[in-house]
Amino acid sequence: MSDRIRAAGPTGLAGGRRVDYAAELNEQQLAAVMHPSGPMLVLAGAGTGKTRTLVYRAGRLIEDGVPPGQILLLTFTNKAAREMLDRVGQLLGRDAGRVHGGTFHSAGHRILRRHAEQVGYTPRFSILDREDAGDLMGHALADVEPEVGPRRLPKPRLLVDLYSFVINTGRELEEVLAERTPQFFDQAGTIAAIFKRYLERKRAADLMDFDDLLLNWLLLLKRSPDIRRRLAAAYRHILVDEYQDTNRLQADIVDGMLGDERNVMVVGDDAQSIYAFRGADFDNILGFPERHPGCAVFRLETNYRSTPPILALANASIVHNERRFDKVLRPVRGAGELPLEVVVPTPEDQARWVADRVLELRDEGVDLEQMVVLYRNHSHSFDLQVELTRRNLPFRIRSGLRFFEQRHVKDVLAHLRLVDNPRDEVSFARLMKLRPGFGPRLTARLWDRIAGPSPLDRLGALDPASFDAPRTARTSLAAARDLLARLARPQLLGQPGEAVRLVVTEFYADWARGNLENPGSRLEDIEQLALFGDGFPDLPTFLAEITLLNDLSGEDSVGGPTDEVLTLSTAHQAKGLEWRVVLVIWLADGRFPSARTDDLEEERRLFYVAVTRARDRLFLVRPELARDRYRVDVLLGPSRFLSELPDEVRERLVVAAPVDDDLAALPAGGRYRLPGFLADPDDEVN
Repeated sequence: MSDRIRAAGPTGLAGGRRVDYAAELNEQQLAAVMHPSGPMLVLAGAGTGKTRTLVYRAGRLIEDGVPPGQILLLTFTNKAAREMLDRVGQLLGRDAGRVHGGTFHSAGHRILRRHAEQVGYTPRFSILDREDAGDLMGHALADVEPEVGPRRLPKPRLLVDLYSFVINTGRELEEVLAERTPQFFDQAGTIAAIFKRYLERKRAADLMDFDDLLLNWLLLLKRSPDIRRRLAAAYRHILVDEYQDTNRLQADIVDGMLGDERNVMVVGDDAQSIYAFRGADFDNILGFPERHPGCAVFRLETNYRSTPPILALANASIVHNERRFDKVLRPVRGAGELPLEVVVPTPEDQARWVADRVLELRDEGVDLEQMVVLYRNHSHSFDLQVELTRRNLPFRIRSGLRFFEQRHVKDVLAHLRLVDNPRDEVSFARLMKLRPGFGPRLTARLWDRIAGPSPLDRLGALDPASFDAPRTARTSLAAARDLLARLARPQLLGQPGEAVRLVVTEFYADWARGNLENPGSRLEDIEQLALFGDGFPDLPTFLAEITLLNDLSGEDSVGGPTDEVLTLSTAHQAKGLEWRVVLVIWLADGRFPSARTDDLEEERRLFYVAVTRARDRLFLVRPELARDRYRVDVLLGPSRFLSELPDEVRERLVVAAPVDDDLAALPAGGRYRLPGFLADPDDEVN
């Protein structure tokens, strides 16, 4: 079924409606759209017309006499809300702008502007962005701990992340610290005091951060029964998109906004609940019928996106989850090729096979824009990024920056670059400003003191006690000096991978855990960098290769339109999108699912999301071997998500290791002429 909205036609249909809903919707969609009232859970499988159902539900309510202003549509992006409201307008042939639609945060903002005084603010309160919230958290930290104590505390940026997670999930601080930053668990009392002071400072300055827009909305509903009743009367119907991605705070807000009729329609797919790391609560959608007695449950199972073999594989995978609603995707399309499981010898062979296959598909008429390579973690794209860059095959990264552009990678490389070129002031400034006590001015003053032909020698000879700086900075200086001296030893100059690991073990791992969100994933990236470095004979060669790879941006085309680019993405970032061809890589045990997971069922849901992005072709790729930090080849088993699939839902291809041919001789007669402004045009260079 096309997802196109037909313009409203003449009246004369049943009930005086302008839209022929029975003609426009399939039976499952129609049942959800026409349901009269009360709580509704719509389980919308991948590619089954979720948005269409929401749009037609809103249109049907308006046609049946519900004032548009009494409908509240909650989404996760303002863009999605605008698109839905535009489509409602197209459907009805008139403006639907009076429907209140937007994100949870934008809806909370509108409501709090009218009722701010009930939660201790004025209607003119300001909203802090992420950077400003970090600055204010830093002030709260200084209020509680004016002097640097014997135990290190999280940096303001990390404190903001922890605060946000606690607020959105409603979990105890100690529980969150134990799970996400166990190194700070014994500082829970101090961190709680910082959070309290942060709240006091916000209220005193009439400031709210993004989390306050939700928290204060819920507090308003809990503490002001009269306002709650007025809001419930104002918004008689609430429609919620992507309900499986809501956190506990958002679910309680939705429940608190309901009046006696409890007219709420939540739409989502339990099989695509994959954002627990952001605070999404799977129990919101799974427990919705229990929280709302008499709830009507609808299933959208007719898939308009994928071929039957792709859906057969997806169904065969998700059935292994015990905590789920029964739901089976049924195809509208016919025929199609079986998904192909591809087994290659090594990660490098995996990258080469994927690049070869992408080029073959392109020759067959599939544009690069219609293909995607998916993976579990951003670090899994490293070998492929290198291979694509070497081939000048253009690609974009949906899952973040290109590998060598990431902050944590550049932080570690700065140490190696300075050892390779001791006069590299930029690298020196970068690595020193990571240290406690060092800002731009103190770093510049230190450089002025050691600058010259041999800055590292002068740094090694510098007594930190003689440097005019606070005690914290002198301690940092001593540690940085000692680490750089160890990196400059001849043994490590010939082992780039071990040099990377030394920076991590001696400094950066601890720094990342105290300063960066999701440090585990970032440290995995750096281990990939170290494994890459293991293949080089010395530090200069390693750094030169990285510079060349970074310079080859991959933005030039390979002979087609300049806007034709291959997409690389984590499976998380790909949710909600689709491509003709999907290649999922690193489907090996410990990689996908992640070895660090404690929720195998969410990992399987993530695999389900990855495979259901494919319309026509699906490739499931894994290497048999990977090299560890000791340069030992380790045998990798297949992902359990592959092992548990029945044989009939996929084909299998085992790719042999390539044989290295002798380098062919340079073609005879190849001659290069120097440009005329450099030499005599008749000069020839072999």
